[in-house]
Amino acid sequence: MDGRRFITALREDARKVIETLSEADIVIGIPAYFSQNTISHVIKTSAKGLEKYYPDAKALIFVADGGSTDDTREEAARVHINSFNIKKVVTIYRGLPGKGSAVRAIFEAASFLKAKSVALFDSDLRSITPEWIKNVIEPVMEGYDYVAPLYKRDRFDATITNTIAYDLTRALYGLRIRQPIGGDFGISQRMVKLYLDEDVWESEIAKFGVDVWMTTTAIVKGAKICESRLGAKIHDVKDPAADLSAMYRQVVGTIFKLCEQYEEYWKKVEGSKSVPVLGDEIGREPEPLKIDQESLIEYFRLGFNNFGVIWKKILEEKDYKVVQHLAKTKNCLDFLMPIETWIRIVYSYLIAFHETPRQEMKLLETMIPLYNARVASLVNELDEKPQEECEEYYEMQALKFEEMKEYLIKKWEKG
Repeated sequence: MDGRRFITALREDARKVIETLSEADIVIGIPAYFSQNTISHVIKTSAKGLEKYYPDAKALIFVADGGSTDDTREEAARVHINSFNIKKVVTIYRGLPGKGSAVRAIFEAASFLKAKSVALFDSDLRSITPEWIKNVIEPVMEGYDYVAPLYKRDRFDATITNTIAYDLTRALYGLRIRQPIGGDFGISQRMVKLYLDEDVWESEIAKFGVDVWMTTTAIVKGAKICESRLGAKIHDVKDPAADLSAMYRQVVGTIFKLCEQYEEYWKKVEGSKSVPVLGDEIGREPEPLKIDQESLIEYFRLGFNNFGVIWKKILEEKDYKVVQHLAKTKNCLDFLMPIETWIRIVYSYLIAFHETPRQEMKLLETMIPLYNARVASLVNELDEKPQEECEEYYEMQALKFEEMKEYLIKKWEKG
């Protein structure tokens, strides 16, 4: 970063087009990056949804690209929308590279146009249907401020969500929002203005942290929140054994930073409650996802060699012994990390993050092999189980995070 502050994420060409529109009822924002194979489908489906369910609404489909060097913008520009009420803007956003800067550009456009409802959809979606547009926008039209997605996902999809993001959102802030980093959201004009007023757009939140930041901020600011059924989310999935380090750092780093900002809020929260689930059922089922367990375990063993001394300082002695034992485990089928061990690891790292502000991102780097170990353990615990049982397992794990929250509070206050 060169030290500049970006007053706006909108480039001049996009701003001029938006000014000519004057106003809009609905803005559909699509943060895009290297999505030449899917962007056309997302735009066309968004337009179909608008035409089918909101034919009289004045709408804008806004593609905010991160400077893709494939044909993402060219493919987006080629899409012809045959509707007088629907306009399209394709632009490169200004600001730090990352989804958050794209979201900021979309919010600025929606704020200028005074849009009643804003929907965000990932650019790599393959399963989006016109019904997604209705299910995300309709709750906002009915008075909700924040609509989180509720997907049907394979047991091994969204491992960051299933091992830490859902659990901490629920345990710390008291709402069972199953996909706090889902990527596809509905947002009211009130929340758009609130988000734009927050001084976060030059931070890590401008990268992958924006989804969980929006969810957490909505909870703390008292937004009216619901979930909406979207069926299966089929997109360009990454195997957790591949390099998800940047995403992990930014998502978990954002969650941990928000704990400091909202300390007085989450300390008072006890238990959790569900939020309303809206939207017609969308029947498509998730595609099965295979995980390279051996690579995860190898990454963990390498991490033990590199960071074992650090882990010994951060973790409880009993948890370090479990980790030490796992590093010596030869048979992949015997690789099991107890839920309580994982929860104490997460809470211990949250404390360490809080206590070492100058080294916090380096600290998170040392946590990634432990996350890989937890995912490798899940392969053994959940493989061959039906999807319904897997979801029950994740709910049980999240409840354990709640029950062990007192462990975090005691360590936080002691520190």
